[in-house]
Amino acid sequence: MAKSASKNYDESKIKTLSSLEHIRLRTGMYIGRLGDGSNKDDGIYILLKEVVDNAIDEFIMGAGTRIDVRIGNGTVAVRDFGRGIPLGKVIDCVSTINTGAKYNDDVFQFSVGLNGVGTKAVNALSERFRVVSHREGSFFEAIFERGVLVAQREGKTREKAGTLVEFTPDPKIFGDYAFNMEYVERRAWNYAYLNAGLTIVLNGQEFASRNGLLDLLSDEVGDGALYDIGYWRGDRIEFAFTHNGEYGEEYFSFVNGQHTSDGGTHLSAFREGFLKAVNEFFQASYRGEDVREGIAAAVAVKLKDPVFESQTKNKLGNSDVKPWIMQEVKRGVDDYLRRNPAAAKRLQEKIVSNERLRTELNVVKKEAKEAAKRIELKIPKLKDCKRHLGDGPEGDESMIFLTEGLSATGSIVSSRDVMTQAVFSLRGKPENMYARKRTAIYKNEELYNMMMALGIENSLEDLRYGRIIIATDADYDGFHIRNLLLTFFLGYFEELVTQGRVHILETPLFRVRNKKETRYCYSAKERDEAVAALPGAEVTRFKGLGEINPSEFGQFIGEDIRLVRVDVQTLKAVPEVLAFYMGKNTPERRDYIMKNLVSDL
Repeated sequence: MAKSASKNYDESKIKTLSSLEHIRLRTGMYIGRLGDGSNKDDGIYILLKEVVDNAIDEFIMGAGTRIDVRIGNGTVAVRDFGRGIPLGKVIDCVSTINTGAKYNDDVFQFSVGLNGVGTKAVNALSERFRVVSHREGSFFEAIFERGVLVAQREGKTREKAGTLVEFTPDPKIFGDYAFNMEYVERRAWNYAYLNAGLTIVLNGQEFASRNGLLDLLSDEVGDGALYDIGYWRGDRIEFAFTHNGEYGEEYFSFVNGQHTSDGGTHLSAFREGFLKAVNEFFQASYRGEDVREGIAAAVAVKLKDPVFESQTKNKLGNSDVKPWIMQEVKRGVDDYLRRNPAAAKRLQEKIVSNERLRTELNVVKKEAKEAAKRIELKIPKLKDCKRHLGDGPEGDESMIFLTEGLSATGSIVSSRDVMTQAVFSLRGKPENMYARKRTAIYKNEELYNMMMALGIENSLEDLRYGRIIIATDADYDGFHIRNLLLTFFLGYFEELVTQGRVHILETPLFRVRNKKETRYCYSAKERDEAVAALPGAEVTRFKGLGEINPSEFGQFIGEDIRLVRVDVQTLKAVPEVLAFYMGKNTPERRDYIMKNLVSDL
């Protein structure tokens, strides 16, 4: 067999793909995931971002203060009022890899669309792509279909200079997709915050900010700020900060307008610079965890040659930026504290309070550890996997299912991938931890075991899995357990949610089958469509995960796993939501449920 395979491997098996073929065949290398638009990181939003980024670059370079964006019927149109692509290079700039002005520092000093690949990828992945450049009284238009030029024309124009890009993502690649306008509006606000003076008009709605990141943090934190928001703007850095009464640290970090959701060296430098500034101002040696506990901050930097981990630019890798960022942050924080003695006093009170709470917490943690050792050397109810976060690409794909009951656990354990999928089984409904002290979660044996399974009992940096998946039954008890777990994560480990680590597992509610075909349905609508399509079909309602045969269950946690990422639109909404659903307002909550109760099963 080996010799035969060797004989078949010759020059004829080596393929050279054109850039267009490569983008369409290896889409993930250019835009990350595909998806249908239900997740804010799905590919259609990356396509939109790539085009808007180019328009933002024009604003950054002082050309145009308005960008019009229209989205409807699956088609996107973005019109900027910048300089316009040079007419003789329009086709090359949107179709030829390694062609563009982004390589020229004289034209683009702090570019968002860095490598000239973005728009080409949008073109290649669009069913139809149209670009029109208006420049010095003339225009040039080119139309492509799936990256292939089908028409072009040029002539005179009275329109203002700038570029129009119109595209329809290719359903052959993205399937049945739809834009979630909440996600798009969130991106529009981020663009506005990061570019004070720019107006983005999205389907007629204007997004603009006068005070940049100060507005962003003010809108995110709301009335929860312990002191007036600190703000600093330099030539290459802008940041805002405050503290609130919540646990953990919350950051919004950006590089050249790109939201670096995974942080990077610029965020590390900000955190270190903030600590040094505080210690020097108060002439103290506070620990970083005490200074930063409860912090909410936004930081944006401009770099000429940023190095990102991937085309989607989620994490910055430049190590050379740390010294100057730390110095600038120290200067900005020190200036704010000297000018605002009342805020400085509130900050110091917060730090001292954090120290006291940490000391108390460490005592409780020690007791919990000793109790856990007495019970069992290994973590009870954990079926671990072999790869964990930090173990390379495979470890990054690791996940842990949080389940309830032996039957549900059994179905997942018997059908999981033992390399990357772990299971932690809850004994029943976990305790409602809303408004409890942080020490309380370490005194709760089951929650402590769960924290040990996740690796977060001491620090979130020790998280062992790429994704935390809440897998509960699709009934009222299951929904209640889900809410209790979300209350736990949002109340004490909010960063796991804001980092996109926490997900809800979707499993089918119905199986519809006849002798020829079986369909799994995730809603009553899908069930009815399947019943209509399959003559003589029988319908099975799955009320619990344990009712799904392990031989069937494997496909629902494999390559086609359906996950809903838990997302937080704004920090200030979290306390209010938790108070309503998990607090003591029983009559109000009961009235709300009765008015909004819907059953279609």
